[in-house]
Amino acid sequence: MKRLYRSRKDRKLGGVLGGLSDLISIDATILRILFIILFVFTGFFPLGLIYIIWLFVVPNEEDLRRG
Repeated sequence: MKRLYRSRKDRKLGGVLGGLSDLISIDATILRILFIILFVFTGFFPLGLIYIIWLFVVPNEEDLRRG
């Protein structure tokens, strides 16, 4: 079963989109472009807030491998 994690190898800022792309089996670049487009059209509040929350809530990739 796949789990959501923050990627260590496919990371630009916090690894959130890299881990999410692995979970839903989509290329991380496409997901990042879609995120930026939605970020611009919706403003900071919804997507920026979700990204910041995920930085603190979603575990790192190596934390899942250890436990």
